[in-house]
Amino acid sequence: MLRTPSGGAGHGAAAADNGLMSIGTVLNVLRDEFPEVTVSKIRFLESEGLIEPQRTPSGYRKFSPGDVERLGHVLRMQRDHYLPLKVIREHLDAPGRGETAPVPSVGRQRDGGAPSEPEGPTVVRIGRAELLAAAEIGEQVLDEWESYGLIAPLPEGVYDAEAVTVAGLVLELGRFGIEPRHLRAVKAAADREAALVDQVVAPLRLHRNPQTRAHAQARTKELAGLAVKLHAALVQSALGVRLP
Repeated sequence: MLRTPSGGAGHGAAAADNGLMSIGTVLNVLRDEFPEVTVSKIRFLESEGLIEPQRTPSGYRKFSPGDVERLGHVLRMQRDHYLPLKVIREHLDAPGRGETAPVPSVGRQRDGGAPSEPEGPTVVRIGRAELLAAAEIGEQVLDEWESYGLIAPLPEGVYDAEAVTVAGLVLELGRFGIEPRHLRAVKAAADREAALVDQVVAPLRLHRNPQTRAHAQARTKELAGLAVKLHAALVQSALGVRLP
C-alpha cells in the first residue's frame, strides 16, 4: 500500500490544497515502491488516460490520494503482469461500469488455438508520437538520442515503455550539463551487463521444456536486479557517496 502524506504540520501546502499533491510529492511517494518512476512516466500515463489529475488555474497538476493509489495500481500491473496500458485502463475502469474485473493475464496465441501461458513478458509498446509527447521533446532531440543508442525503436518501429523512463533520466542528467554523447559509455556498460545476463540465461530460454523456458524469465529478472544493484554500488563506491 502506498503511503501518502498525512497533511500534518510538515505538509502545510498539501493540507492547504485539501490533501492534493504536486507531481514532485507524488514522485517521492511512488519511489518507495517504484524507484525508477519519473515525472515523464507520470505525464505519459496521464496522456494515456490512466489518471486525470486536477489542474490549478496556472496549469499545475494536483493529485488526490486516489490518483496516487491508481498510479500505484498501474505501475504494479505493468511490473508484475506485463499488461498493455489499454488492458490496464479497462481493468481499472470496470468497477465504474458496475463490472467485476479480476486482473487479466496476457498469453500468446498458438496458431489456431486458445491463448497459451506466456513464456516471457508482454512488451508494452508506444508510438513515436506518444514518446515525444511523454518526454516533451522534439523529433531532433529523439533522433540525436537514437544516434547514440540511448533509445532504439523495436523492429515494428514502435518503442517499449522503458523508453519513457530512459528519456526522463536523460533529460534530468541534462540539467547538470551531462549531454547525450557523454552517456555512450553508460549505454555500452549496460549492453555488456545485459549480454552477460543473457549468456547465463540462454540455455534455459532455449530449453525444450516449457516450464524451464518460463523459468528463464524469472531468472533474467533476478539477475538483472542483481546487476543493477551491483552497478549502483560500484558507482557509489567510486564516487565515495551513499545514496538514500
